[in-house]
Amino acid sequence: MSTSDTPAIRRRARTTSWTVRILLILMTSLAIATVIVTNKLLTDRFTETTRNRAELRLVLYSGNLLSELRQNAIVPQLLARDPTLIGALNSGDYTQSTQRLISFLGEIGAASLTLLDKDGRNVASTDRNSLGASHKQAPYFIDAIRSKDTVFKVLRRETGKYDFFYSRRIESQSNLVGVIVVEVDLAKFERAWAGISDAVLVSDSEGRIILSTEPRWRGLLESEALARQTPIGAIERAIQATSDWTALPADAYLKGEAVMRVEGRVAFRGWRIASFTNYEGVREKVNGVLALEIMGFAILLALAFYFLNRKTAVRAALFQRESAELRALNARLQREIAERERVQETLAVAEQTLAQSSKLAALGEMSAAVSHELNQPLAAMKTYLAGARLLLNRNRPDEALSSFQRIDDLIERMGAITRQLKSYARHGGDQFVPVNLGDSLNSALGLMEPQLRQHHVRITRTLPDRPVMVMGDRVRIEQVMINLLRNALDATRGVEEAQIDLLLAAGETATLTVRDNGHGLSDIDNLFEPFYTTKAPGDGVGLGLAISSGIVNDLGGRLTARNAADGGAVFEVQLPILPEETRAAE
Repeated sequence: MSTSDTPAIRRRARTTSWTVRILLILMTSLAIATVIVTNKLLTDRFTETTRNRAELRLVLYSGNLLSELRQNAIVPQLLARDPTLIGALNSGDYTQSTQRLISFLGEIGAASLTLLDKDGRNVASTDRNSLGASHKQAPYFIDAIRSKDTVFKVLRRETGKYDFFYSRRIESQSNLVGVIVVEVDLAKFERAWAGISDAVLVSDSEGRIILSTEPRWRGLLESEALARQTPIGAIERAIQATSDWTALPADAYLKGEAVMRVEGRVAFRGWRIASFTNYEGVREKVNGVLALEIMGFAILLALAFYFLNRKTAVRAALFQRESAELRALNARLQREIAERERVQETLAVAEQTLAQSSKLAALGEMSAAVSHELNQPLAAMKTYLAGARLLLNRNRPDEALSSFQRIDDLIERMGAITRQLKSYARHGGDQFVPVNLGDSLNSALGLMEPQLRQHHVRITRTLPDRPVMVMGDRVRIEQVMINLLRNALDATRGVEEAQIDLLLAAGETATLTVRDNGHGLSDIDNLFEPFYTTKAPGDGVGLGLAISSGIVNDLGGRLTARNAADGGAVFEVQLPILPEETRAAE
């Protein structure tokens, strides 16, 4: 190498040095920008996911509360007709009454059962220590003797805990002989909610907290409760999160809130349910991704510095060590390729995890729908069990066996509904078979028989002479029919000479028409939206028609609704009819 080449080499070295520096500055700026943008996007995304899961949990909690209240609401009506209890009140002999109430307690699942005479004296109770006590001034006793229906009361103890009671007067030959009181055990839900990280409260129509994971909140308004004690260390966790250098300032990260508040409705007497969720899980997920990004950029910067130092070290012996530098460069390229492969593997694992999380969220939403659909068989089973008990008490075992058979059919139906959820989890498609809509309609009417008989509704059926065949799932078709019958039954409550008309016709499509003589539909546009309902609080959650519409769409049909010209509502289910040649092939 000649002397004249030295300045040129130096100029190339200086140019290379400035190029490397500029690249390092650009890489550092890119790393900082990527971390900031990723932090913002992932924080918003995981926050929304956390909110959605909190809303889903509230729907499930609300459904559990409503199910428990409805299950216990029927108990006073059944016990008020028990001939043994009526006979004890008439005769004044209560030697076996307490034991009889204790035997009912395990089946009902209530907190306690109490039998009061017409003077309000406790003559029989599952709590033997309370026998003989006077309940004459108790609101549930006063209101029960004044009303012909079941009365619900919420009473607060001196300790601050709330008790929930159903009561109903007992009559013998149209004369008041006593009152049956059922205490509902809602405290078990408080104990169950206390096992999660969220703080949960339930307030009545006046905004007063009646159930809460924090005992000191009971009896207070929500604003008063939060002023007394914040939700389970939420502020401390928020401070810890903002102390992390990767975290945003509290107002930006938490969006002005130390915790996430989510509110829902309990379809019972204007009750509301709310939860307070911390952001600890969101921060952990975001920091995990940011750590991976920072580690990746650190590795790239280290490689860049190593390359710069390497160039400086070998610049004096550039030509002598050319082969060695080429080998070192090749090794670095191999390491970079290996690092990229590891990053790609990490990305694939992350994508798989996100897909599984999305699937679990969808399964959670579907579980809420399945929980709603199980309420109908459970209510029917409760009615059949009560009827069977009365038949057995009257020494009519043959007729009781019929009720047990119907309960067995309902259990099969519940199993079929849960299998739908399992089928979804396996990504399996529905196995459609030829279904006779006439037979499905008769089966649905059989399941609804107790409710129809209880409300004295006239049913008219118009069926063709020949079977009306479609391809589908019989259980899901019957599920749609039962939901339509339930809505029609609810619409005709309070209507004199209630009537439901059922018309099954076969033409280009198989059409099932369900018509009632109720008050009609007020908002048809939002009728099939999930959780939309026009029923009174406590009568429904607004999932039945949404589920039915989805089932009909899956079968290739459509579900429509309209108001009849002479009053009432009309629902039509149209499904593709099974051709004659297809039936013959089957």
